[in-house]
Order: sequence, then C-alpha cells, then structure tokens
Amino acid sequence: MRRFLLLYATQQGQAKAIAEEICEKAFVHGFSADLHCISESDKYDLKTETAPLVVVVSTTGTGDPPDTARKFVKKIQDKALPVDFFAHLRYGLLGLGDSEYTYFCNGGKIIDKRLQELGAQHFYATGHADDCVGLELVVEPWIDGLWAALTKHFTSTRGKEEINGALQIASTASQRMDPVKPELLHIESRVELLRLADSGRRDSEVQEQNAVNRDQSSALIAESEPSLTHSVPPLSQASLNIPALPPEYLQVHLHELLGQESRASVTPVDPVFQVPISKAVQLTTNDAIKTTLLVELDISKTDFSYQPGDAFNVICPNSDSEVQHLLQRLRLTDRREHCVVLKIKGDTKKKGAALPQHIPEGRSLQFILTWCLEIRAVPKKAMLRALAEHAAGPDRRRLHELCSRQGAADYGRFVRDAHTGLLDLLLAFPSCQPPLALLLEHLPKLQPRPYSCASSNLSHPGKLHFVFNVVEFLSPTTMEVLRRGVCTGWLATVVASILRPDTQVSPAEGGPAPAPEISISPRTTGFFHLPSDPAAPVIMVGPGTGIAPFIGFLQHREKLQEQHPEGHFGAMWLFFGCRHKERDYLFREELRHFYKRGILTHLKVSFSRDAPVGEEEAPVKYVQDNMWLHSKQVARVLLQESGYIYVCGDAKNMAKDVNDTLVEIISKETGVEKLEAMKTLATLKEEKRYLQDIWS
Repeated sequence: MRRFLLLYATQQGQAKAIAEEICEKAFVHGFSADLHCISESDKYDLKTETAPLVVVVSTTGTGDPPDTARKFVKKIQDKALPVDFFAHLRYGLLGLGDSEYTYFCNGGKIIDKRLQELGAQHFYATGHADDCVGLELVVEPWIDGLWAALTKHFTSTRGKEEINGALQIASTASQRMDPVKPELLHIESRVELLRLADSGRRDSEVQEQNAVNRDQSSALIAESEPSLTHSVPPLSQASLNIPALPPEYLQVHLHELLGQESRASVTPVDPVFQVPISKAVQLTTNDAIKTTLLVELDISKTDFSYQPGDAFNVICPNSDSEVQHLLQRLRLTDRREHCVVLKIKGDTKKKGAALPQHIPEGRSLQFILTWCLEIRAVPKKAMLRALAEHAAGPDRRRLHELCSRQGAADYGRFVRDAHTGLLDLLLAFPSCQPPLALLLEHLPKLQPRPYSCASSNLSHPGKLHFVFNVVEFLSPTTMEVLRRGVCTGWLATVVASILRPDTQVSPAEGGPAPAPEISISPRTTGFFHLPSDPAAPVIMVGPGTGIAPFIGFLQHREKLQEQHPEGHFGAMWLFFGCRHKERDYLFREELRHFYKRGILTHLKVSFSRDAPVGEEEAPVKYVQDNMWLHSKQVARVLLQESGYIYVCGDAKNMAKDVNDTLVEIISKETGVEKLEAMKTLATLKEEKRYLQDIWS
C-alpha cells in the first residue's frame, strides 16, 4: 500500500482531529498514513524520509505555531542548515487559523516557508482554513483533493523509476511535478462519500423518509424559513452527499464506586496551583451593559510567579445545571456517581485508536462531564453524522442535511455561527438517543481559560489580580434562556459571597466570608512584557478589559521609579476606551493617580456611547480615533524614538482597526504609500516592538 507521512501540530485538538480524519480516509483511497504528532521527533526523520509528507498545522496566540511544534520549528530554523537540506522532500500543508487575527494561519505559514527555503517542494498546494467562517469550507475540499495529488505523485515517481536514462531528461521536463491546486482536484478525485439515494442499505429508510416528507408537505409549505430543525427547498428535497460514518472505538462501562473517587488531576501535564480568592470587586455600575469584575488571588503560599503582561490559565468546570440536563437527556442521572471505565473496542476499524488522554481513570461520570469535556463545543460534522445514526424520521434527515455537502450553508448558519452545542442539539432533536461512548469519542477536552495578569508583584506581593466581563448570551435553541460564559459565569458564582462594589473600600459588615478557592496554571508564552530598557517610550492601547495588563505595567513602573528616583524612564501613553464615562470607566481613580504622579504621561480616553453635552464637539468614539488625533506623536514614538506599542483586547474589530489606523498614521506622517507603511509595521512586529495580546 502507498505510504505517506502524516504529521500534525495542534494546540487544542483541531489539527489532530483533522489529521486523524485524513488517516481514516487514506485507507479507503488505497493509501497508508503514518500518523504522528510533530513533537514525536523520535518516530520520524524528515532528513531521510522518502515518502510524501502531509502536515496539518494550527496557529496559537497572535500568530505562533502551537506549543507542540516549538522544538520542530526551532530545529528547522537553524541557520546552519544547507539550502538543499530537504531537497528530497515533497509535501502538502494544511494551515488552520482565524482571520479575525492579524497574522492569519501564521503557524502553518512559518513552517511552509522554512521547508521551501530548505529545498522541499509542494506536491499539493497549501490550504489555509479559516475558523472565522468555518474550517470545513477549506478543510473538506482540501482533503478530497489530497488523494488525486498523492496518486499523481506516486504515478510520477514510479514512471521516473521505470524509464531509462536516455528518456529521463525529456520525461522530467514533461512530467515536472507542479503542485495540484485544491480547486481543480474535484475533476480528478474520487470522493468517497455516501449517497443516500444510491445506498441499497438505505433504500427502505429513504422511502420511509419520502413518505414522512409527503405527509408533512403542507406544514413545510407553511414553514418557509429554515431553522436548526427545519430545511426548505432545494435542500429539503435534495439527494444528500454525507460523510462516512466515523468508526466507533470506545467501549464504556459504568461501575458503582465502592471506595473513594480517584483524585487524578484534570490537567496532568501542567503544574496546577490551588489558590484562595482574597478579594472580588465589581468595577462597573449596575446599569452598565456588561458587568466587569476584578478578582484578587492569594499566591503567597505557592511557587507561582509572574511578570506584568503575563497570562495564566483558570481551570473551570461546565455549568452544573447543563451537566444535570445532559445527564437527564442521556437517561443517566441515577448513574452519575458511577465510575467510568474505558477500553478500546476489539473490533474497531479506527486506525491507531487510543483512549482519550483528557479523560482520567477512576473518575465518576459527573466529574468527567463537569471537568473534562467541552460540552458546549460546536459539534463537527463527523459528530452530527454519528448522532444521526441514533435519531429517527425528520430528525435523522435534518442531521444528515446539516453534515452534508448540500447543507453546508445551513450548518454554518444554524450550528457553527449560532454556537450550537450538544445539549442544544439533543433538545432540538428529541428522537436522538446517543450512547455515552459517542460523546466521549467526539467531545473535545474542556480547555482552561486564559486571563491577563492585571497587577505587579512589586506593588502587590503575594497577590495576583485579573479582570473579566461576565459573558452573557441567549441560547441558540431557546432564545428566552440567558446563558453565561463557561468560565466567567462560574467565576461570578464563586465570588458572589465576597463580591463588593468598587466604591466600598473595606469588606462588608458581618465578618469575612470564607475564601473560595480556584485552580490556576501558568501559561508558557511570555512575550507581552515591558521593554528591558526603561527609557524606551511605550504606547498602550487597551479598551475595556484590554486595560488589564497595562494596570500591571503602570504599577510596576511606579515601583521602579520609587526604587530608582534618579533613573531615566520613557514616556507612557495609554489609549483607553469604554462605552460610558460614568458606568464602565475601569480603573478610573487608579489611572488618575498614575497620571498625577507622572507615571502615565499621556492618558487618552474615548467613550463610544456618550452623547456630546451642550454645544461641545462630538467626542472621539474609539481608541483608534484618538490615535489618529495624535498621529504625529504616535509616529514619532515608534519611528524616531524606537518606542514600543502594545495592543490588548478584542481581535475581531478593535485590533484590526488599530492595525489599519497605524498603517494610515505611518503613511501620512512619513509620506509613503500604504504598502510601504505595512512593511514598516511588519518590521516593528519582527523587532518585537509591536506586540498584541488579543482574543476573539
């Protein structure tokens, strides 16, 4: 069987899942995939590899390769490597990213570029999948086209081996291996998809469904608008191409716990610190659109250390009420305290099947659903396909539609964009009764949530502050139900007993409440730090909770200036923004204090929802508007004074707008075209003088 090497570099499991899908499909197409995580360098050797290489690479942070690829990237970026080091290598690469971030798919692009610099050549054009609009829009056609590209590679290679030396030169010229483009591959690729109308096993099922459709035709005519549970023509009448059923591989047993539940860690790899919450303050007024809380953690009795600008993880559980609803829906409420025992099915067809590492041994079903599985994750099409096997009638048909090629638009609108989760689907499709094994096979690991440190250990020794908005949104299936973010909703509940308003300096009367505890772990990417030279000027851009790391910066700078009164410290600019001056102006008094003391040399604040008073001019609405007003100073700091600019906050709108404004400022103040200004900005990024800590 024709073998190829398949590597994945994953941060949260997306790239791994896609690589496993490629591995499963390879066998059907007559190939054998040798699958490894890119970090498992002892299991493959690209220097001696003769088979074609396929790589799936995600992107983390603001454009970095995932943690699992760090050693690999460092190794191939060795400047001592010759330019023909990988001249023998033929590869295809699929990059995963999110276009809401400035450096889209940059993890894949870094590896792709370096492989080519070292002589490797594409046998298949690179794909860039965008999580902002749906990874599957690129992933699915890229995988479908891969088989024709591999076939062309092996055919060409075999042909070259068989022809004699006299013909080899001409053959090489005429059969040169150009990368096959994914958009052309549907012409030559045999796509292995199940066609409902063509499957003999499904004939009776299709006839039954057609009868149901005829009986409901009048209702369908009345319901002209599609929804999660209902489609309209042409989709409702289409013959569907659905993905192959993912092979089952887990055998699940629920055993009654006889002794104490095992205390296996939720995150066995990272060091975890159990820390008490010593203070919680509401920074916004009760009539603000968003509720913002500051939480202080007592880390004095731990080895946890941080610098201003660092981030850390909060290990959080799923909503208890959602876990209980899920248990009820699965008819497992009476077995929630039973121990979950997993084994690989002896007859599984899944290649390389392994027990999920994020599900610890010896823990109860309730613990696993609460602490280990992302039950709110948007289901992939493979999961919808598996769920359809356990549904009946119209529910089965609709789940088939949502995972089909023809239903891609409906999947995007009603599943991905609506953030529909498993519980939403089970409520929407009452006939669906999946086994527990299906959930354990398809639900990803519950990820810890990252937060920026909002303090300096010089100013608050033994303490760690962080700030967050309590996220609230409507349920996609029952719009009258208000949900909270998984972590922020849980934190708000945890601190409720000790929470006080910003104006209240001392704890409430009646004695201190017992300090609740949470688990935290450090994050390895520490890049968002103050310049090593305190004389370098700094521009900080952080609307809303994006101000968090800059409070740490300012506290740190204040202490440094107290310790070194004769020292030379550069200017500090802050561009802050919020909706209303009187409702959500975070850290208002602290910022005034820093400004009066000269720590913060320039404070520029914008209020997006406040109307002008009397005859005054309309105020600037956003941070980028204020930056534009001070374009000369911004350009001088960055281009003449070797200053640094830090941007923290929302990636979707703010970070892009700030980036565009910086391009405009450089173009205007230096008199160059926008393309040249973009190059200047890219240079600042490479010099680590333009730093972003952004999220979507």
